[in-house]
Amino acid sequence: MPKMIFINLPVRDLARATAFYQAIGAVKNPQFSDDTASCMVFSDTIHSMLMTHDKYRQFTSRTIADPKTTSQVLLCISADSRAEVDDVVGKAGAAGGVVDPSPVDEYDFMYGRSFEDPDGHLWGVNWMDMAAFEKAMAPG
Repeated sequence: MPKMIFINLPVRDLARATAFYQAIGAVKNPQFSDDTASCMVFSDTIHSMLMTHDKYRQFTSRTIADPKTTSQVLLCISADSRAEVDDVVGKAGAAGGVVDPSPVDEYDFMYGRSFEDPDGHLWGVNWMDMAAFEKAMAPG
C-alpha cells in the first residue's frame, strides 16, 4: 500500500474552508469529517485535514501561526498539464482565494503557479515535462 500524506491545516471558518477546497477539486470524505474537521481528498494518497482552531489545539500546545503574516510551510501539488495548473489556480481565485501570490515558474520543462486559500495557506500547483527535464539536465 502506498504511503499516505495528511496535511493538517487550522482554519478559522470550517464551512468556508471546506467549500473552497471542494471548489478547487478536493472531495470531502464524510467518514473522517465532523463539525470540527473536514478530511479533503486530493488523491488516493494525499489528504488535507481542515481543523477548527479548537480541534487543532488538541494536537499541539504551540501557538497557531497566522498564515497571512507568517510562513511555516509551502504546500505544492502536481498537475498533469499546464492547462490543469491554470484550471486549479483559476478555480481557487473564483472560490475566493488569492491568485499567484508567488511568482509564476516558467521553464522549458516546468510550469507552476500558486494560490492562497481564504486562511492564508500558500499552495503551489506545478506541472513538469519529465522528458524535457531530463534533456535539460543531461550533460552537455
